Amino acid sequence: MGQRTIKVTFMPDNRTVSVRPNLTLLDAGRQAGAGIRTRCGGRAGCLMCKVHVEDQSGLTPPATNECLKLGDLIQSGTRLACQARITGDTTVKVPEDPLKAAVRAQLARQKEEENW
Repeated sequence: MGQRTIKVTFMPDNRTVSVRPNLTLLDAGRQAGAGIRTRCGGRAGCLMCKVHVEDQSGLTPPATNECLKLGDLIQSGTRLACQARITGDTTVKVPEDPLKAAVRAQLARQKEEENW
């Protein structure tokens, strides 16, 4: 009899991966190639792995350390991917990488200038 798997979908790229229960969102994101940024190796030190989860019923409740680090952001659905553990199917919104966002904005400006 196989172990139960859980589906996690990472937006905006719509990448879905099946994982075992209790895996962190960061590890699931790595499996899905979702591009969740981190610098501390998953120890809640850098706060770079912030993601948004509207319906958190498929995640463990935030632990004290995560609540202290995120403060009021917890109320709006922000979680640290390295701390949030998966307990059920869930959808995660990964913010756009700031460097990619800057490049995209610059390309859009260039295109707009060309159309003048």
